Amino acid sequence: MMLAVLAGCASGGREGKTYGDFPETKQLKAEVMPLDTALFRYPFRVRVQGDKVAMLDLHGADCFLHVFSYSEMHHLASGGRRGEAPEEMLSAENIRWSGDGLWTLDANKVEMTCWELSAGGDSLVQQERVKLDEDVLRPLDFVQYDDTTFIIPDYSGDSRLCRVNRQGKLLGKWGQIPSSDEEALQHARPALAQAWRSFIDYNPRNGVLAAVTQLGEVLEVWNLRDDTHVVCEGPNGEPQFQVSEGYGIPTGIMGFGDVQVGDEAIYAVFSGRSFREMTRSAQEGKELPDGGKYVYVFSLEGEPLCKYELDHYIGSLCVDESSRVFVATDVNKDEPIVKYSY
Repeated sequence: MMLAVLAGCASGGREGKTYGDFPETKQLKAEVMPLDTALFRYPFRVRVQGDKVAMLDLHGADCFLHVFSYSEMHHLASGGRRGEAPEEMLSAENIRWSGDGLWTLDANKVEMTCWELSAGGDSLVQQERVKLDEDVLRPLDFVQYDDTTFIIPDYSGDSRLCRVNRQGKLLGKWGQIPSSDEEALQHARPALAQAWRSFIDYNPRNGVLAAVTQLGEVLEVWNLRDDTHVVCEGPNGEPQFQVSEGYGIPTGIMGFGDVQVGDEAIYAVFSGRSFREMTRSAQEGKELPDGGKYVYVFSLEGEPLCKYELDHYIGSLCVDESSRVFVATDVNKDEPIVKYSY
């Protein structure tokens, strides 16, 4: 069934859209969520499930993963120790809850690991480790499609996404980079794929898969139930880059930083800061904050609904539509976890 669904999306019609201003803009003020311990170097991702919140520390000194109680933010356990041993991790790209399991992706080891809290709730125990096929090039994000299949962005430039089974075997690839740069599509696909690096999310309750570009301003929406694919381009357009020695060097803007597909809408963190501004600030010795000050909200069909302007620069968010709040990370602050009501 999975092969048929994704084959349908790959061969089905693609709709292109552009958007300008959002019909509604609101300002939000954060509530800081104090932690009972100082652990983080770079809190990159936050994922809330029930009474637990998992955090990924991108540059963790000892461990990449930390679990807290929600919403008291009492530290429960840490795991994913940094190191080269079989039970350790060299890097961490993202985390996803799946039932009681917490999945992680290690791009440097090219493997995924599932962790669970111990019976005492004070440690993370490795339950499953999946070595990915060598044809899955530099995996930098993932979502779980179902109990047996993962979806991973393809960075070969030949396709847009890979489907991988629970044993790490590459089942196939689908889609293509929706770029208008015919020269790059013909002669520089790996560099184009780097420039089009995207963060993804999938909601099994409605079958919607979304991808947002780290550079430029492009949202892609696949509905895996009705085989539709929508490409939505904002005012900053598609990722801009130059090719140097086979690599894509960004020249435009920093775009999206995270995305979540909810039951009601799609939520994405957006920056919009230009590389020219970042270069100028570095030359002047000024340190700019990391992250984006905006959360863009789109319909499940890719239509812009609302833009939230924040009082913090955030890198990641986790939205609870039922209570209309989202938890976010701010790496620029000593207290890096904040909550917004929207």
